[in-house]
Amino acid sequence: MKEPIISIRRVNFRYPEQTQYALKEITLDVMKGEWLAIVGHNGSGKSTLAKMLNGLHYPEDGQVTICSYPLKEECVWDIRKRLGMVFQNPDNQFVGTTVQDDVAFGLENNGVPYDVMEERVKNSLQRVGMADFLNQEPHHLSGGQKQRVAIAGIIALQPDIILLDEATSMLDPRGREEVLSTVRQLKEEQDLTVISITHDLEEASRADRIIVLNEGTVYSQGTPQEIFQMNEELIKLGLDVPFPIKLSETLRLQGFKIMSNHLTEEELVKEVWTYNFKK
Repeated sequence: MKEPIISIRRVNFRYPEQTQYALKEITLDVMKGEWLAIVGHNGSGKSTLAKMLNGLHYPEDGQVTICSYPLKEECVWDIRKRLGMVFQNPDNQFVGTTVQDDVAFGLENNGVPYDVMEERVKNSLQRVGMADFLNQEPHHLSGGQKQRVAIAGIIALQPDIILLDEATSMLDPRGREEVLSTVRQLKEEQDLTVISITHDLEEASRADRIIVLNEGTVYSQGTPQEIFQMNEELIKLGLDVPFPIKLSETLRLQGFKIMSNHLTEEELVKEVWTYNFKK
């Protein structure tokens, strides 16, 4: 059984001058090598938790341990070397005039030797399918391409964990698919731990496990199949279930033989064909 790479125990946090806690008695583990999606409506606490994992907030009480380091000011830079964060708006992440300059920026700040840096830049861009864009100006890229470059900048630093903070919310469907497929491939190739902070349950369906936050607490957790069985509860929490799940239920009500709610359209089409049309 894999060990936790992040451990959170009875954590409380509230913003200055606020009486309500943004996080209340949060206890959870992130296992090494898994893809964990943390979902919730606006105000559920997921963005606060994302900032805490990156050392932008500290618990009022409780304990957070990341890669064996306790979340304290004296350890925060060690933690940030091991946890890379991809933000919501790709346009806000670029600092270099070209793609390769941008990917190299973090390496330069960490004092990586030039020959090592050059190799890491090329390798990381190749891994995200952007090797042909080395000298391209970032503002000429599509949204999905920009986020893939942002991911390249993170993996060049060789972290153990990648945190996606609503990283696909501003992308069109094609760009979203590009980014999520890239993350899945990197996870499998490098045994990375991926944490996806999102309100989009279609994105969350790609994960190995989902944690649902509500009003700063852990409301539920389980595999995507287990979580999506909470159809009505999720809607009451302000979350919209993925389209294939909705369609599975609608077809079942119309008399089609649908044995389970499917996470992908491909799985649903296969079952509809197998049990309803195939002779």
